[in-house]
Amino acid sequence: MATDRKAEVTWRGDLLSGGGRVESVTSRALGGLDVSWPARTEEPSGLTSPEELIAAAHATCFSMAFSSGLAKEGHAPEELKTSATVTFQPGESREWTKTLSSRQRSRRRRTVRSRKHSPASRKSA
Repeated sequence: MATDRKAEVTWRGDLLSGGGRVESVTSRALGGLDVSWPARTEEPSGLTSPEELIAAAHATCFSMAFSSGLAKEGHAPEELKTSATVTFQPGESREWTKTLSSRQRSRRRRTVRSRKHSPASRKSA
C-alpha cells in the first residue's frame, strides 16, 4: 500500500539573503526548522539544510532495510547506528554523492563501511 508524506516549507526573499522554514511534515514530528543559503554553503549556525534532511532520510531508510535483511538471515540486530553524509558543492548541481555507513550489534558483529552513489548508479538500482 502506497503512503504519501508531505512537508511544507516557506521561503522568503532571494536565494542569497532570504531564508526559509520547514513548517511541518505529515507526522508532525518535525517543524519549525529554519534554513538559509549560508547555512547550506557555510557554517550551519543552528540552521538545517536540504542535505542534512536527506542524510537523515538515507540513514533511516538504510537502517530499516539492513535490519530487515539481517533478520531474514537469522541475525536480527540489537542496535544499528547509521551515519549518512550528503555533500553539496555549490555550482556543481549535476553531481552528488552520499556516503552511508552503518554499525550494528547482534550475535555476530558486522560493519558496513561505506557506499557511494551517483545519479547514474542510482538510476540503475
